[in-house]
Amino acid sequence: MLDRLYLPLLALAAIAAIAFAAVWPQGFGDRSPGPFGSEPVQRTPAMQDAMKREALAQQRRGAQARGAVRDLQAQALSPQ
Repeated sequence: MLDRLYLPLLALAAIAAIAFAAVWPQGFGDRSPGPFGSEPVQRTPAMQDAMKREALAQQRRGAQARGAVRDLQAQALSPQ
């Protein structure tokens, strides 16, 4: 392809990619500017509560699993 066609098209594609990145939602972080941004789902109160409940449930499951392993080890080591 001729350089005088290829390089301007490449520059236009780079500018378009930068403009697109400026307005597209940025994952789980802050909102994008202007009309394109929206409240991240993880920041809504309902989702925060659900994430907190899941974390507490995971901690309980971990404690139960550690307790079960501790009981099995105690049974294996105790003379009967």
